[in-house]
Amino acid sequence: MKVILKENIDTLGHIGDIVKVAPGYARNYLVPKGLAMEATLKNAKALEHVKRQMEYKKNKILEQARGLAARIEALSLNLAHQAGEEGKLFGAVTNIELAEQLKSQGIEIDRKKIMLAEPIKHVGEFTATIKLHPEVSAALKVNITKAE
Repeated sequence: MKVILKENIDTLGHIGDIVKVAPGYARNYLVPKGLAMEATLKNAKALEHVKRQMEYKKNKILEQARGLAARIEALSLNLAHQAGEEGKLFGAVTNIELAEQLKSQGIEIDRKKIMLAEPIKHVGEFTATIKLHPEVSAALKVNITKAE
């Protein structure tokens, strides 16, 4: 019996694949659990329609991420922190603070998407990577100065 998978199943395949399985496996397990549907002509056409819609949405989200990445890369954050004689900060600049600064600039980013190799603890220029999409990341320039 041929079925169209609705979910990724390790032993069978990925979403949208048409696979041949034993009729009892399909009737008693895959279809009742909502993991697959029978591979009829009507279901295959509906699947193609859903795939086209998902592809369109995926491309739209990707374009939005690229636009946001361009906005972020054009931006440079300037932060003033208290620091000692040799430029060592009292405390550290973390991704939480960078997210707050971006929010004040009108760009709302989840702090977990801001990647710092380690918290910034010195005065100077640094680059933070922001993962906006699995295929798109942006480099944010951060300039730390000593507060007067």
